[in-house]
Amino acid sequence: MTNLNETHDATLTSWVASANGDATGFPVQNLPFAVFRKRGSQENFRPGVAIGDRIVDLAALSKLNMFDGQAAEALKTCTGDSLNALMALGRQHWSALRLALSRALRTGSPLQAQVEPVLVAQSDVEYTTPARIGDYTDFYISVHHATNIGKQFRPDNPLLPNYKWVPIGYHGRASSLGVNQQFPRPVGQTRPAAEGETPQFGPCQRLDYELELGIFVGTGNAQGHRIALDQADDHVFGLCILNDWSARDIQAWEYQPLGPFLSKNFASTISPWIVTAEALEPFRTAFTRAEGEPQPLPYLSSDNNRAQGAYDVRMEVLMTTQASRDAQQAPARLSASNFRDAYWNVAQLITHHTVNGCNLQSGDLLGTGTLSGAKPDEVGSLLELTQGGKAPITLPWGEQRTFLQDGDQIIIRAECRKAGYPRIGFGESAGTVLPAVL
Repeated sequence: MTNLNETHDATLTSWVASANGDATGFPVQNLPFAVFRKRGSQENFRPGVAIGDRIVDLAALSKLNMFDGQAAEALKTCTGDSLNALMALGRQHWSALRLALSRALRTGSPLQAQVEPVLVAQSDVEYTTPARIGDYTDFYISVHHATNIGKQFRPDNPLLPNYKWVPIGYHGRASSLGVNQQFPRPVGQTRPAAEGETPQFGPCQRLDYELELGIFVGTGNAQGHRIALDQADDHVFGLCILNDWSARDIQAWEYQPLGPFLSKNFASTISPWIVTAEALEPFRTAFTRAEGEPQPLPYLSSDNNRAQGAYDVRMEVLMTTQASRDAQQAPARLSASNFRDAYWNVAQLITHHTVNGCNLQSGDLLGTGTLSGAKPDEVGSLLELTQGGKAPITLPWGEQRTFLQDGDQIIIRAECRKAGYPRIGFGESAGTVLPAVL
């Protein structure tokens, strides 16, 4: 059974009027976290929770001493410039704070007069990464993406034999993760024009996006102590959108034998908002493998995980270019997919990451890897969409693309929807490619 409580009541509304329509994605049933300050100011960054088009300034709220018990203890951790201290408290404290905020923000709340003065308009703020991310691991959990990519290099055997048995991942670079990024085109070595010649060096020519979700670790584990599958959810604070940009030509030259390096570590863009695991409870769904597929080994399998291990999260990729923005054209939708189609799920990633005794820490980020679906319009990268650059796409305003050009912007959005329940939005991850710095 999913862990539903009064905060998930679909009939709840908020005295913040903008939270009650379908447009925002931030109803009182969501309450995602971010770290913000007023745009252009020298204020300290501090945690906040979204409600409609507003933000509850948690640092200001903490001074009012409105809550008690675990909710008060949790709120006291929300006065610094990151969410790490809150993440470290654990699931009971997160849930207590969510319940207190839900009650304070509901229609008819006696606390409205006290809370209303600490609301800030989202249109007036800027964001930073919501946590100090000590470590970042990127996985590769979409069998459709892995197959699409494998076919380009190994048409007769696209999936390597380990793929369906072990969640594949690599250690990424935490220092280049950020929100709303503008980054220069990466520069590096690429494959020689002919075997035996000197590698080429210069700006990447095959720059790509990757449609992903990020998983923020809440409470960690001691080194040497693995996290069992049915306890893994207790260690997940929430999910965000992730775009793990990739320099495909640099990647092709460097990735053997140890995997990606400079082709991945120049930028990774996340959404400012973390949608908590508790907010996603109504959107849990069964985790299944198709008939004939190998079933996970026992440490990655349980009745509970099969019953509700996946999440129904819809995602889409949109694109603008300098030309489209100058002409005030709407962003072009490139593709869409759903997290529920992934070959591995959140709890399995946490468990596998720690099965050898690896210690996760509060604020660590796990990437899902590119989340592609089974259909041609569900792919999560240009490498798939253009068949490795062989089939350019034509944008609505007439431009063509095989890979990203300078000035191109990628926007990724995600949401959860079901009949009779408010839309749960993730905001968006937006990043723009600038010219290379030579």
